[in-house]
Amino acid sequence: MVPFAGFVMPVRYASDIEEHMTVRNGVGVFDVSHMGEFMLSGPEALDLIQRVTTNDAAKLVDGKVQYSCLPNGKGGIVDDLLVYRLAEESYMLVVNASNIEKDWDWIASHNSRGVKMTNVSDDLCLFAVQGPKAAEALQSLTAADLASMEYYSFVRTEFAGVPEVIVSATGYTGAGGFEIYVPNQFAAEVWQRIFEAGAPFNIKPIGLGARDTLRLEMGYCLYGNDIDDTTSPLEAGLGWITKFTKDFVGADLLKAQKERGLEKKLVGFVMEERGIPRSHYEIQNAEGQKVGEVTSGTQSPCLHQGIGMGYVLSSHATPGSEIFINIRNKPLRARVVKLPFVKN
Repeated sequence: MVPFAGFVMPVRYASDIEEHMTVRNGVGVFDVSHMGEFMLSGPEALDLIQRVTTNDAAKLVDGKVQYSCLPNGKGGIVDDLLVYRLAEESYMLVVNASNIEKDWDWIASHNSRGVKMTNVSDDLCLFAVQGPKAAEALQSLTAADLASMEYYSFVRTEFAGVPEVIVSATGYTGAGGFEIYVPNQFAAEVWQRIFEAGAPFNIKPIGLGARDTLRLEMGYCLYGNDIDDTTSPLEAGLGWITKFTKDFVGADLLKAQKERGLEKKLVGFVMEERGIPRSHYEIQNAEGQKVGEVTSGTQSPCLHQGIGMGYVLSSHATPGSEIFINIRNKPLRARVVKLPFVKN
């Protein structure tokens, strides 16, 4: 167990590799109740979300979820988040635990039109049931047809005997599965019911260690590592959630950056020599000059080799480019690859 964002979190229950492969091949459960949830409602709720996020939330319909980020107006990112459309004038924003207060203050500072904002972070528990067997393992707990749910959609349904639970076909592993939002008073009981229902599928609890290796194999950004207040969504490969068809905080700055061309880009790379890349390791060219820095790295349990992400000069960002990771003062050869590392 380790302290994280004011919570005490499980790093592992058994071994990181065993837990990682459980999620990739079967089904596992993460307790991610530390995540933050804000409810926004009223006739101006969509307008506020449109102004503070980069993606186009007007495209959402009831029951749909959108990945987005909060630009900071200086070219960087306040946080990345999920936007849920609960009803025409009702939304839920799901933010990172370490940024709950920061995000709340940022959104509130732009709430000039009386949108009702409620921070329900301390009232909800969140269980991420992830893996290819997740739908089968959970189906006995709800009447909702889990197998037919589209990625990034959700239902509000009775789940494990609890009414109006949000069951969302989302997750941070790339292995498929669901995220389940449960009021605190029912959380322990629902957790128990999930493990009882999943027992025939060898369901297991999963810790933060495997959560990090799973997301990294998919090339998913982690706030504080791969994206932060100094990184642009365009540099981070998040141009697909940066929609210039609408106005948002700092849009002009990012548009100018796009037109000017990016000096650096976030890339994925695989080690071609034996070594494990770690955050802040220097990325070099063949001449030993620094061309970037590792932001996330690990030994991939699925690929059995070192993988990582980092920002490099755009001249070195093309897939196939040879780069070198400085590991303990030794430059080891690596190759830039197209993400994700592990294909579904």
